[in-house]
Amino acid sequence: MVHAALWLVVVLAGAGAQYILLAAEFIAVTQLLVYVGAIMVLFLFGTMLTRAQIGREGGVDNRHKAPALLVAAVLLGTLVYVLVDAFGDDELPEDPVVVPTAAVSDSIFGEYLLPFWALSFVLLAAVIGAIVLARRD
Repeated sequence: MVHAALWLVVVLAGAGAQYILLAAEFIAVTQLLVYVGAIMVLFLFGTMLTRAQIGREGGVDNRHKAPALLVAAVLLGTLVYVLVDAFGDDELPEDPVVVPTAAVSDSIFGEYLLPFWALSFVLLAAVIGAIVLARRD
C-alpha cells in the first residue's frame, strides 16, 4: 500500500509537470501543494492505520502486468494522437493576454474558500478519529 501511495505521488507530480509545460504555473503549484502535499499525507495516515505487515508478503502480487503495460501504451498513444490532432501546428499568439495570478486565484478560491476550509477541518477530524480508534486497542 505504501508503494501505491508513493507512486500516486509520482503520478500527481507528473500532472503538475504537465501544467508547467502548458504554461499554467499557478495551477501547477496548486496541484503540487493540494494533491501531492495534503491528500498524500491523508493517504499515508490511512496506510499507517491499516496495521498491515511491514516487509514483503507472498501472494499479494498478480500476473497481469503485461496487459496493464499494454493498456498504458494504448492510453499514451491515444493521448499523443488526440493532442497532435487537436493542436497540430498551432502556434502561441505573439501578444498573449496576461491575467494576473491574483485574478486567477480569486476566481478559483473566491467563493469556495470557506467550504475548502470546512472540508479541511472535517478531514482533520476524521484522521484524528481514525488514529484514536485504531490505537484504542
